[in-house]
Amino acid sequence: MRTLNYTSFRSELASSMDSVVEDHQPIVVTRGSEKKAVVVMSLDDFKSYQETAHLMSSINNYNRLDQSIKELESGISIQKELIEE
Repeated sequence: MRTLNYTSFRSELASSMDSVVEDHQPIVVTRGSEKKAVVVMSLDDFKSYQETAHLMSSINNYNRLDQSIKELESGISIQKELIEE
C-alpha cells in the first residue's frame, strides 16, 4: 500500500487515481501531525469490502461460508458452473 502526503497526492491526483483503479491498491494520504490520514480506494474495491463486511457481520453467514469453503477444499462438495440465461 502506497503512502503519500497531501501535497504529493494533490499534485499526482490523476495518476494516483488511475493507479488505485488499475492496481487495486489503496493509497494512504497523510495530512500532517494533527489530522488523521485517509485511504483512497476504487469504488469497485470499496463495494467488495462492504459486501465482505456484510457477509461476515452475521455469525450464521460466517459459519455457513466457512463450512462451504472447507467442504470444497476437502472434496466433499462438487463445483458446478452457473447456468447463464
